[in-house]
Amino acid sequence: MRSRREDMLDAIRASVRNSAEYTGRSELSPRVMAAVGTVPREKFIPPAYRHLAYQNTPQPIAAGQTISQPLIVALMTDLLDPQPDDIVLEVGTGSGYQAAVLSQLVKHVYSIEIHRELAETAADILQQLGHDNVTVKTGDGYAGWPAQAPFDGIIVTAAAETIPAPLLEQLKPGGKLVIPVGAEHGFQELLLVEVDESGDVSRRSVLPVRFVPLTGQGKAN
Repeated sequence: MRSRREDMLDAIRASVRNSAEYTGRSELSPRVMAAVGTVPREKFIPPAYRHLAYQNTPQPIAAGQTISQPLIVALMTDLLDPQPDDIVLEVGTGSGYQAAVLSQLVKHVYSIEIHRELAETAADILQQLGHDNVTVKTGDGYAGWPAQAPFDGIIVTAAAETIPAPLLEQLKPGGKLVIPVGAEHGFQELLLVEVDESGDVSRRSVLPVRFVPLTGQGKAN
């Protein structure tokens, strides 16, 4: 009998094929799909919604936030092209699910969450599940994490009105930033931003998206 997790992976694969016109990707990295398939998503979802854990949809969590659709988690991870020796920054820990996926693919994940309740809960769950290479702190992710910079990659899991300059400054040459950008009630797009070895910045729009807004320095709470 097929598991709900296998059904979720099949739904992700189908969604990737259907969105290939936007993303330029008809399939995702086997490493990324294996990581998504390994994480028990139900552990990151409130009990009332755990029966929906393996649907390819976002679900509500505490503090008025959401755990992203599995497709978006997988796609953002794939766009980052994570390598085993990478040091990655996540802005917006949320439930901790994205960090759990990343932790299987990189050397270390530093994750910042502005809501203390979410940061503490996510850190506890990640520790319980053995994700020892994730460090979570409460703070304003708009400013990044200068003490741990530079990063090979940065993922932002909330929509900024513009690309935060501190995050670009904390990318290594050759690094990638994956971030949703746009107004809270207007058009948002998922961007892949790359800094080349000479420091030049390029950006590509990947997909129209809908994320909760980034709060903190970049936008009033």
